Amino acid sequence: MTWQTHQIHNQFDELKDYNLLSTDAPLQEALARAGAQPFVEQLTQYGATLGRADTYTLADQANRYTPEFKPFDGRGRRVDQVEFHPSWHTLMALYREQGLIDLPFSDTRAGRWSAWAAGFFLHSQIEAGTMCPATMTQAAIPVIEREPALWAAHKDQLYSRAYDARDLPLAQKQSIWIGMGMTEKQGGSDVRANTTQATPVGAGGRGGEYTLRGHKWFFSAPMCDAHLVVAKTADGAPTCFFVPRWRPDGSKNPVQVQRLKGKVGNRSNSSSEVEFQDAYGIMMGEEGRGIPTIIEMASYTRLNCVVGSAAMVRQGLVQGLAYTRQREAFGKRLVNQPLMRAVLTDLALENEANVVLMMRLAQAYERGDDPTERAWKRVMTPAAKFWVCKRAVELTGETMEVFGGNGYVDDGIMGRLFREAPVNSIWEGSGNVMCLDVMRAIGRDPASAMTLLEELGTAGGDDPRIRAELKGLQAMLAEPPEHLEALGRRFTERLALVAQACLLRQHAPAFVADAFVQTRLDPYWGRIVGSLDIRHLAVDAILSRAYPA
Repeated sequence: MTWQTHQIHNQFDELKDYNLLSTDAPLQEALARAGAQPFVEQLTQYGATLGRADTYTLADQANRYTPEFKPFDGRGRRVDQVEFHPSWHTLMALYREQGLIDLPFSDTRAGRWSAWAAGFFLHSQIEAGTMCPATMTQAAIPVIEREPALWAAHKDQLYSRAYDARDLPLAQKQSIWIGMGMTEKQGGSDVRANTTQATPVGAGGRGGEYTLRGHKWFFSAPMCDAHLVVAKTADGAPTCFFVPRWRPDGSKNPVQVQRLKGKVGNRSNSSSEVEFQDAYGIMMGEEGRGIPTIIEMASYTRLNCVVGSAAMVRQGLVQGLAYTRQREAFGKRLVNQPLMRAVLTDLALENEANVVLMMRLAQAYERGDDPTERAWKRVMTPAAKFWVCKRAVELTGETMEVFGGNGYVDDGIMGRLFREAPVNSIWEGSGNVMCLDVMRAIGRDPASAMTLLEELGTAGGDDPRIRAELKGLQAMLAEPPEHLEALGRRFTERLALVAQACLLRQHAPAFVADAFVQTRLDPYWGRIVGSLDIRHLAVDAILSRAYPA
């Protein structure tokens, strides 16, 4: 007798073979507002490439076959190489070919920062690990640009669209990747507690040669061609150094990898611990100015974290919508069941809010340095990183749950999104660090902060709920500093939410803005996804806009 119990029905794969940009109305609208039309055709083509089934396969392979550390070659010579699956190199080349790394700096056309944000957002939906070296390289460009000798030597390599994975001295490379080495085990976010020492070779000083001795607890990523490293000079002042993988004489720089980190997510990317054994480095900037250099770079890397987390929420939403429109339970499609509709609506509103916030931030980096734009960069960037990255952790778990048990296995993208989400909330400054940074920025430039709130008030119009939120924020700012610090998370959360509400009121369709304000500024709105009252919301319109059926 032959048993025939294994019948497959009512089972559906994750969404593939679609265009990530042409199905994303909020992102298209944001690009149009920013005047980024010259970039749209390329981004649309990129969205089609990223959405192909074979690109999803590349992403799966890059995370399934993780990097391997090779400390020695076959004859015992120290090489400190990290070997990647070919899929990693394909994905890295794909992003590099788009010219997105240098676009904000090498192009002068309007909308360049918005175009970059859109491209980063699209790629991060499919594979996030490759975005780590891309982020660090991009953040390093404005810092290196201020060092004439380094900039003259490496500008073309930083701007190159060619992908060159070879481990060779800098002068022999077509293009280069830049990593960072800040964190030490005893200090973490407290970079001033670092102990790595830098000793001058000769006179030293800006542009001078140094040897570095010490340890970095997180070193991202060891296969990069050079790293920006913080070390202390003789007087204990934290200073930034350019540390290449190879010395100028053609010998390997003794930046010795101790091990690769076994991370919860971000598995395609290599993070490591390293030992500097009198490693060669060049001082960047003035001695003792390493912390301001970090802060400048962090402004860019934190923006990338916001966009990357928004991308994970977007991908989870799209996958959930596509799945629930097919899957049936209890006699009807999941998408038509009230509780699931509440969950999907909540996710769709969050996606809308994330997109308008990240794209407004991108515009701030493109515009001048007037008080309003400065406040957007200095205050809202850490606020957005805190809120959007925190929410991504919760929301990717919720989208995984939409798939039930199928979401909890490693056969598709849902599990990878869930594992990946926490990293953006941790690196480049954890949640508490972001809130303290918001408070610090406001304390140093209160006028800019008030200008920011005034702009939000204008965008929010006459909505009484928004006005009440803004008034509450102003009241919190009047608290003594010792009280305000303890309220840091509460203030930062409310600031991010009201910014999203104001931007949606200004740019999104009324049915989206109304729904967001009604739910997010409702004291009964819960932090559990789907605990909102959808009885008076335009649910069908919201879901159709999120991803067309």
